[in-house]
Amino acid sequence: MDQKAFQHRVPGVRTLYDKVWDSHVVKSYGDGTDLIYIDRHLVHEISSPQSFSGLEMEERPLRRPRAHLAVADHAVPTLARAAPLPLGLARSQVNRLISNTRKHGVRYIPMNDRRHGIVHVIGPELGFTLPGSTLVCGDSHTSTHGAFGALALGIGASEVECVFTTQTLRLRRQKRMLVTVNGALKNGVTVKDVILALIAKIGVGGGAGFAIEFAGPAIAAMPMDNRMTLCNMTIEAGSRVGMIAPDEVTLDWVFGRPLAPQKADEAAARAAWRSLTTDPGAAFDHEVVLDASSIAPQVSWGTTPAETLPVTGTIPDPAMIADPVKRARMKNSLDYMGLKPGTRLSDVQIDRVFIGSCTNGRLADLRGAAKILAGRRVAPGVSAIVVPGSAQVRQAAEAEGLDRIFLDAGFEWRASGCSMCVAMNDDRLEPGERCASTSNRNFEGRQGLGGRTHLMSPEMAAAAALTGRLTDVRELM
Repeated sequence: MDQKAFQHRVPGVRTLYDKVWDSHVVKSYGDGTDLIYIDRHLVHEISSPQSFSGLEMEERPLRRPRAHLAVADHAVPTLARAAPLPLGLARSQVNRLISNTRKHGVRYIPMNDRRHGIVHVIGPELGFTLPGSTLVCGDSHTSTHGAFGALALGIGASEVECVFTTQTLRLRRQKRMLVTVNGALKNGVTVKDVILALIAKIGVGGGAGFAIEFAGPAIAAMPMDNRMTLCNMTIEAGSRVGMIAPDEVTLDWVFGRPLAPQKADEAAARAAWRSLTTDPGAAFDHEVVLDASSIAPQVSWGTTPAETLPVTGTIPDPAMIADPVKRARMKNSLDYMGLKPGTRLSDVQIDRVFIGSCTNGRLADLRGAAKILAGRRVAPGVSAIVVPGSAQVRQAAEAEGLDRIFLDAGFEWRASGCSMCVAMNDDRLEPGERCASTSNRNFEGRQGLGGRTHLMSPEMAAAAALTGRLTDVRELM
């Protein structure tokens, strides 16, 4: 730990991150690491097999089975859900998860269950995610749950096994970064544009080593769906932890959910969770300020989320970059993406549209896209799908008639799952196909070998579907 970074701290004055961390310390080792108690653990089919095998090899029991919740989400199909999974890796992964959870007494949500969905969508939906808790999952986008004031982070397979056996992890306390978003978002600009603008500003490594707290008037005005999107993509800025202090919006969202505290405990829980705010005068190691009113709709042009510009911009020219490493990086991105410097982003044609993922597969996301699509049709030659983040989101959307808007516009209406975000099933791009995507990563091959991904908001993706090109959604509003 960098001791110099903490010399200015006022004793007894703590950030939100410190409060949650301190309340979960089992043992301090004096080297900057602490043994942290883990309250909740989300399990899926990709990260858990090795960890369950480790338990069995060493003949160790799972310490607290009810602290874990399992669901298959990455590899499940979003079509033909009633049929058995075809022979192959996905079927093997799902069946192994079912077997392991039965053997160890872990709650498992079946693929056709009304509670099914992506781990980072159903955790909050079910009340499994709670303010002030520590929550982990073998998936990097676990930072999503920090929207509730939880200390949530993604972990590796060996750490998953450690949580299975001890319900603890030895972790290093991070430095603290405050991101304040002032002002208000303009029409056509969403939380996805805020986080993409932040990543473009600080870079994909800008948050490395920091726990980021989001605050400011623009954050306070956001509903929970939007706050989850914001924290979800904290990892794309290099930080494992993104947090927002619980407020009345948070608490009203949590209570009444199946696994949240029930009526008898609600008053005590509300009082405890209201105290989870950063104390006045608490020091941060780094601060970033954004003006929400200055942010325009964003779209990525390269192969990292930091390679993002306002949709009104043009593809940058590597020749203008003095740093040879950065210049080579930019050139490689443009070569992979098949783009030429100086091209207007609004002239870039697309082949596919994907609306979904743990970033933008919630009800508010579908409402935003449907508002743009209502009464319109997808452009000829464009293939578009909507994949709700959970079965509950799908059901709620259908109750509002959103499915009809998507279907009438020419979209496919799918079942819940990670789908084309990670291309682990049949939902994937073909080599050279270009996709307007609401997911979180645009790395080479992320949506399919040779696929080209442009990250954007659901509203922007809907606009691209209608025009067949990257489009400023404000032109259609």
